[in-house]
Amino acid sequence: MSRGSAGNGQASNQPDPQAELPLTPATFHILLALVGNERHGYSILREVEQGSGGALRLGATTLYRSIKHMLAVGMIAESEERPDPELDDERRRYYRLTEFGRRVLGAETKRLAALVTLAQTKGIDISWDHPALALGEQ
Repeated sequence: MSRGSAGNGQASNQPDPQAELPLTPATFHILLALVGNERHGYSILREVEQGSGGALRLGATTLYRSIKHMLAVGMIAESEERPDPELDDERRRYYRLTEFGRRVLGAETKRLAALVTLAQTKGIDISWDHPALALGEQ
């Protein structure tokens, strides 16, 4: 992972979110799933599928490969807080979004928004019906 440089407004000891871009769709959706909630793997899988309107269904290998990478670069962390073992399987690992992960997610969202704007200025019609365009709608 690259560290910030003097030319991008980042302090030299702060990780540069731009160094992680572009994100894979899996990583983007996993980070979104962790906004505001700590989750274990299966909960992340369900949230990604629900949040994408079923357009993205992650397999366990993709999920855990992505989690391994995001842990390594500091986008997510394993949660130290655990649910009561009476209420949850103590073998589950819970993950949370870090401040760096939130900055990476914001940078990728901005990058994607700029691409959508560019496509619209080129006359691309984005009004077609697709589940990914209905994110968050139930």
